[in-house]
Amino acid sequence: MNTFNDFNLKKQLYNAIEELGFTEPTPIQTESFPIISSGKDMVGIAQTGTGKTMAYLLPLLQELAFRKSPNPRILILVPTRELVVQVVKMTQELCKYQSVHVLGVYGGTNINTQKQAVMEGMDILVGTPGRVFDLAVSKALMLAEVKKLVIDEVDVMLDEGFRRQLEDIFDIMPEKRQNIMFSATMTEEVSDLIDDFFITPERVNIAVSGTRLENIVQRCFNVPNFYTKQNLLVNLLKDRVEFNKVIIFISTKRLADLLFSNLEDDFGHEMEVIHSNKSQNYRLESVKRFEEGEVRLLIATDLMARGIDLDSVSHVINFDVPSYPENYLHRIGRSGRAAKKGKTILFFTDKEREAKEEIEALMNYKIPQVRFPKDVPVSQQLIEEERTNTNRGGNSNKSVSKKLNNDEAGAAFHEKKAKNQKVNLGGPYKRNPPKYKKPQKRGDKIQNMASKKRKGK
Repeated sequence: MNTFNDFNLKKQLYNAIEELGFTEPTPIQTESFPIISSGKDMVGIAQTGTGKTMAYLLPLLQELAFRKSPNPRILILVPTRELVVQVVKMTQELCKYQSVHVLGVYGGTNINTQKQAVMEGMDILVGTPGRVFDLAVSKALMLAEVKKLVIDEVDVMLDEGFRRQLEDIFDIMPEKRQNIMFSATMTEEVSDLIDDFFITPERVNIAVSGTRLENIVQRCFNVPNFYTKQNLLVNLLKDRVEFNKVIIFISTKRLADLLFSNLEDDFGHEMEVIHSNKSQNYRLESVKRFEEGEVRLLIATDLMARGIDLDSVSHVINFDVPSYPENYLHRIGRSGRAAKKGKTILFFTDKEREAKEEIEALMNYKIPQVRFPKDVPVSQQLIEEERTNTNRGGNSNKSVSKKLNNDEAGAAFHEKKAKNQKVNLGGPYKRNPPKYKKPQKRGDKIQNMASKKRKGK
């Protein structure tokens, strides 16, 4: 298939696709369409930026008939709030000429407001697993009529510990349904989930895990430490024509905030920072401002590395080497979307060299290294993580990165402070239990009361 005409789509869908400016389907869209249309379970493995969202939306919308039931018939689960917003937007654009109601739900906002929206009815529900399950348990959301289940970015969900929540949702859904799954990587956990819940699924593997994106130009700099990386970054970003829309990825929330604070004097009005500690409204507004060109720099943790579709990103700069090689591919996939040309830069220290080589081995490609500019000052100042690991041998980056990666997961992963490490003794009653006294008999109580009265006199 070379054009969308080969899909024999409804006229309403053709008109919407034409207005969106799409002319040819991507390989994942071409391979997925007949399988999903047939009603079979399907597992699609494709790299980020290959058009996975439209790959499942087109066949589902093609088959979706008008119906007055308030309960959803299609459920789409995604790992992040940002992805909910993006999938809802894409669905609405494709449904422009159809009478289809789509609703997005996610955590971090008032659940009562979402309960009200759910009870008003929808055809397609897009949501994060936790919020979907909460709404279902509260009886505001009924999943009994769901015929099509889509799980997008499933490897991310499993990495973030959503397996239990997914299973809980499966338990309250009809057994007779079509399961559709999309992932950028095939891990053991993903394979186990497929074996447990899918019925002889058809597999579509467009890009082997680790295949580098051919339309992205990559290069790297060997940089000694955090503050020298910062100096190099400032040097590059001063070219506002070349670096006109840039995502800067960094490992942790703390370092993202530190970098943002340090760059404020140079680029304060030109940048935003987002990570999981930022409020939902702040994150959505930051992405919107970046997308619309109000700011040109977006500092982000790996929260932004998966599935978010942003137009015309000129560069992705990896301020550090991600913990896992696959995450590098997801990061650079924010550039070069939909076959457009992209550019990415990786900063790595000597301690991060081994992690960089693991990325190159995964891609079977050596990232060209660029000579460090002579006019960029080399700092001797070290951040806490660099001082802590100065004397460690081997690939200290990996242990540090995994620790830092947990930082992004939330406070539950932090080690307790000293004041919180005390054993709970159960309050003063347990610390100083009252001595046992023989219970008084009724006669004793009366005698004691009489004695107290006499003393009172």
